Amino acid sequence: MTAPSAVTTSFAPRRGWRPDGPLSLGVTGLWLSIIVLLPLAAIAAMSFDDGPAGFWAGVTDSAALQTLGITLVISLLVAAVNVVFGTIIAWVLVRDEFPGKSVVNAIIDLPFALPTIVASLVLLSLYGPNSPFDIHLAATQPGVVLALTFVTLPFVVRQVQPVLMELDTSVEEAAAVLGASNRVIWAKIVLPALLPSILSGAGLAFTRAIGEFGSVVLIGGNIPGKTQVASQYIQQQIEVDEPVNAAAVSVALLLIAFVVLFVLRVIAKVQIRREG
Repeated sequence: MTAPSAVTTSFAPRRGWRPDGPLSLGVTGLWLSIIVLLPLAAIAAMSFDDGPAGFWAGVTDSAALQTLGITLVISLLVAAVNVVFGTIIAWVLVRDEFPGKSVVNAIIDLPFALPTIVASLVLLSLYGPNSPFDIHLAATQPGVVLALTFVTLPFVVRQVQPVLMELDTSVEEAAAVLGASNRVIWAKIVLPALLPSILSGAGLAFTRAIGEFGSVVLIGGNIPGKTQVASQYIQQQIEVDEPVNAAAVSVALLLIAFVVLFVLRVIAKVQIRREG
């Protein structure tokens, strides 16, 4: 009796929708165009309604340059503060165990969920003219820094935290066994691994800060040449019927944000290649 012949069944690949197919790429391109590219193109076109000369006049106006300078300096300071304290907070959340850790971890995301105008109101009640702590920061640059630091805190923490969680601690332990100090371990092992995520978080914090409005609208005071940031200047230009000036400063902010994020991304990629 002969054995039954083996039946071979071949399955032809099914043709249809694929996540990486042309249909997906088309939908992605269309969605990005509607949500991102068209608004950017519209604001850029508005900034040139009076021609290149009108755009240049709007950007180089003394009041515009002054508010842009204040915005950039404060945003750089906010990013630097968040780099230091955001990295420390991420380290504590990953490496330490303490009561209420999950609560602290949830609080980090509160600035994402809280309306920024509420943050400004809370800061004004704490550090305004009727401060219960007798600390008066209303209509001052430190008050603006505090407001922007609050709304940008999660960026560095959430960029650094997952990298720390995946970091192999055995290398640090081996270095400690060989006699390396904590400072050397941090500088030679931990920091290089965290640097790309730190830079990414700093870039996100900076670009968020230069465009922030709600959190500074009450605590900042909107004083030209002192506490007025770019977003408030743009609103002011709209109110006085100068949309070209408002659009020109908006385009300047967009360009600054793009250049900063692009440069930091390049630096992060170079660092990753070196580590690899």
